[in-house]
Amino acid sequence: MLKTFKVERFEDAENILILPSGYKGDLISIPHTAILGTARQPIVCKQQEFGKNVIGISSSLAQNLYLPNEVKSLSLFMKDECIHLGVLIGIFTSGFTSFRLNPVGERSYFFKKLLSVQSSLGVVPFLFGQQHIDWENGLINGYFHFGGDWVREVIPFPNVIYDRLPNRRSEKRKSYKEIKDRLQREYAIPWYNPGFFNKFDLFERLESDETVHHYLPETHAIQSFDNIERMLSAYKQVYLKPKNGSLGNGIHKLTYNHSSEEYYCRFRDSENKNRLMKFSTLEHLLNTIFKDRNLHTFLVQQGISLIQDENRAIDFRVHTNKDEEGCWHVSAIAGKIAGVGSVTTHTNNGGEVKSLAEIFKDEEKRNSVETSLKEAALTLSQAIEGNIEGYIGEIGFDFGIDEDMRIWMFEANSKPGRSIFSHPDLRRFDLLTRKLSLSFGIFLTQQSLKNPEEMIP
Repeated sequence: MLKTFKVERFEDAENILILPSGYKGDLISIPHTAILGTARQPIVCKQQEFGKNVIGISSSLAQNLYLPNEVKSLSLFMKDECIHLGVLIGIFTSGFTSFRLNPVGERSYFFKKLLSVQSSLGVVPFLFGQQHIDWENGLINGYFHFGGDWVREVIPFPNVIYDRLPNRRSEKRKSYKEIKDRLQREYAIPWYNPGFFNKFDLFERLESDETVHHYLPETHAIQSFDNIERMLSAYKQVYLKPKNGSLGNGIHKLTYNHSSEEYYCRFRDSENKNRLMKFSTLEHLLNTIFKDRNLHTFLVQQGISLIQDENRAIDFRVHTNKDEEGCWHVSAIAGKIAGVGSVTTHTNNGGEVKSLAEIFKDEEKRNSVETSLKEAALTLSQAIEGNIEGYIGEIGFDFGIDEDMRIWMFEANSKPGRSIFSHPDLRRFDLLTRKLSLSFGIFLTQQSLKNPEEMIP
């Protein structure tokens, strides 16, 4: 783990860096160059007097490296007689507004909280979009948050980029792909968590992985009515899901009653009301409910009889993150209870978040469930990483547990929602996930310095 030091500035016309008295690092030789992101400056390097464990930076060096005045702490690490002043992490997104207090609308609060962990990690994170890049000078006019209001600062291109685009529409734009390719190709900047997972593509890739296929419910792209009919006959219930859906939108639960030979469809309508409709045939159901939709954009998934809480189905959200050593960790677990009459457990559909302790009063059973969920999440994280292109640093899983206590993976999300952290018992995990999402940027930065040719896609 990188050690973090406080920063002291002093007036001097020379580029002077004074190392903390306790800094050892990889200091085999005296550094001649200081680096922040893609900016570098020749320096006069000195050592603090004994007992003064802070970084001294002259006004000239800070100005020439574009180090914002409000940065109060930095990590240090050496590479090839160059000393790196922290890790500059660019958080790329879209949807910027003209409002200074909320530069990205309602998402501004999330980003403010994300940037708040910078001092404890010794990193320098900032927010930017395509319109903030100065290609000619290799600079970005980014957004920073140091505890007060949002501020704009000119900063060098970063060491690493954390992709936080809000939706699939924004990532499909040609300009996004051009920016990503150029920053990776010309500047060798690693870009992590790119792209939303395609549900069916992900299931197809994981099906052939023997370490995880037992976690996967049967899932197919819809080719015909017969495809759905066969699965209904086998499982009595199935889910129709948009291949590229999110937040539970567009999910329909189909059930077949053998005794009455009737079909039921439970869904949320355009007015956000939970609906349950009955049909005499599957064809009538599909022609009525999906008459204005292309069924080929949906997948059909095996329904599971889930364990329940007060007669309401439970599934589980499990977050995993990579740390600054590149290792996967389970960073949060929560239960999600379905709303009355709802087809999903999402809070916007009336769902309720509960801790494992609230769901499982028996400690032994609670520990057993937690262990099983963690094992599934870590095994699947490694499998997804091995089957998906790009650098993945965080995943949000939706798991189910059936009546035999078997774990099933319903979905994996590369940009998981954060509604579970509204629960009082889970707020500390909110902080942990934010720290880890930036810590992975430290890992990628160090890897790119050690093996730059291996980091270029």
